[in-house]
Amino acid sequence: MPAESVLTEVADAVRLQEGPPGVRSVLRALRRLAPASTKDLSRATGLPVPIVAALGNELRRRGLVTTQRPSRLTEAGEKLVARLGMDLVLDATCRACDGRELVIPDVLDEAVRRLRALMESGPAADMAIDQSHCTAETKVRRVLALLTAGALPGGSLLLIGDDDLISLAVAVVGDVLGGPIVEQVTVVDISEEILDHIQKTAAGLGTRVETVRHDLRLPLPTALHGQHDVAMTDPPYTPEGARLFLSRAVEGLRPGPAHSVFFSFGGKSPDEMLEVQREIMALGLVTNGYIRNFNEYEGSGILGGVGFFQHLLTTTSTAPSHLGEFSGPLYTGDKRTRQREYTCAACDARIRVGPGARWTSVAALRADGCPSCGKGPFRPGRLVPAEDPTPPAPPPAPTPQDAAPAPTPVTPPTPPAPVTAPASPTSPTSPTSPSGRVHGWRPPDDDDRAALAERAQPYVTRQADERDLPAIGRFEAEIARVSFGEDAIDDPERWATRLGRAMEKSKEGMIVANAPGGEPVGWCWVSINQNAMTGDRYANFRSLAVSPVDNRSDVAELLLTAGLEFCLANGITEVVGRVHVGNVPMRTVYRKFGFDPTSLAMKLFLPEQDGVR
Repeated sequence: MPAESVLTEVADAVRLQEGPPGVRSVLRALRRLAPASTKDLSRATGLPVPIVAALGNELRRRGLVTTQRPSRLTEAGEKLVARLGMDLVLDATCRACDGRELVIPDVLDEAVRRLRALMESGPAADMAIDQSHCTAETKVRRVLALLTAGALPGGSLLLIGDDDLISLAVAVVGDVLGGPIVEQVTVVDISEEILDHIQKTAAGLGTRVETVRHDLRLPLPTALHGQHDVAMTDPPYTPEGARLFLSRAVEGLRPGPAHSVFFSFGGKSPDEMLEVQREIMALGLVTNGYIRNFNEYEGSGILGGVGFFQHLLTTTSTAPSHLGEFSGPLYTGDKRTRQREYTCAACDARIRVGPGARWTSVAALRADGCPSCGKGPFRPGRLVPAEDPTPPAPPPAPTPQDAAPAPTPVTPPTPPAPVTAPASPTSPTSPTSPSGRVHGWRPPDDDDRAALAERAQPYVTRQADERDLPAIGRFEAEIARVSFGEDAIDDPERWATRLGRAMEKSKEGMIVANAPGGEPVGWCWVSINQNAMTGDRYANFRSLAVSPVDNRSDVAELLLTAGLEFCLANGITEVVGRVHVGNVPMRTVYRKFGFDPTSLAMKLFLPEQDGVR
């Protein structure tokens, strides 16, 4: 088959809007970056992660990409690339700034550290309104972009939405450098939680920050019209969101040309980006600078965790494009009209995700596990209209090896997936101790305990033992996959062996949930340790996972309650839980039960020297 025909065939198979050039860009990136993860390829090409994954699957089916991950081109793939004239690898990206055009100077390392701490204690992102917090490094780079463009120091800055806490970044950078770098920052946001966090934090940083709670679907308050020298916004990732937030930014700027608007946005298809650029032109703004992958986000996985940063300037023609109230679709979820079909890698079941489906996001599907086998992961496939009546193909009948072994002949439960978030405990509001610490949890009373046991039926908790090791091994392997992705040690037998050795020393604090006579559907592990310096005893909350049973959140609450009561029975008053920064479901569980973030582990990989790390 001609090389160009292969590109067309692959593009058609996934209905790729970018067509053959999009497939070519993935092959080019794979040739340059191999071995490369799906996320790496998404960042390199600007294509969403699910699209890159779907393209990868089509290329694998044709023997052009390896089945092992991270991915490489096969010999056939290398030949195809050569036939397409793409076998030359020449990367001129600046290694100092990684193509972002700005490098954070050493003097601002402290600002990065302080902003990480402020993020940890700040409000969580609300995905329903397209929030996805940028990293601490990105916050500092945005401030550097303002300084580099001459928009700062001095003057007034208007932030149209600030879930990224750029107001605090400006204040922290000023504090680190020894004085305010702006006369005033005005934050307009709908979230009272975000505005309260900004006000409380900014109060001690020396920068004047004014917060205005306002729904940006409504016109900007009159008092803010034409009062600011520079504006910045990171709007919902839709053309409508870009137009509305940029229009509100223009409302707040002083009249006249050459005022700056800094605009962050996620990569979209060429047709969608054309809509965005038309909105910019309609506002009378002109592009003065553009940097791909400038913004890195904790989340926004569908976009590879990155977005572009655009510096716009006002002109004599600049004027708001939307002066009245906005009532149309604004956020990504508002505009979804199609579902995407995902295939379970374990059993080939096809599951629809999107508006009107049981799972509205692939993250929710991953959290619950495949409805057929309970496993995963899931390969993205074709887009289908939400109202398409054609049912997905049923999965093949399970083979004997698919079933989990059980100690007695009962129907085995589906294999585990880490719990998303249990319901909040029903215990009364926790009191504050004389030392000022807030106690985040208290044991349930008799009525609450009976209600929890009723909701969790037929499952009860008990101490784990050796017969549970195969199931526990699968729990731990799945926890590792959720936390560490491609770097995970996800061999269940290896985990079972490790936990078996731990059991030989002590089974205390190892708890499983199961139906009488059945295999465990949940697992919790709490160990008691001692601080080597102070001698104080504390509990280490090490694991929690629950299979996707119908009353999953109740089983999770049952396990958590048993684990925390084990701590109280042993005289423990401090419980520590460690979680990978990317494991959002487990972080949510901790917050639900009153755990407060207190530290952040940092990791650095050093290069090998003569084969010695």
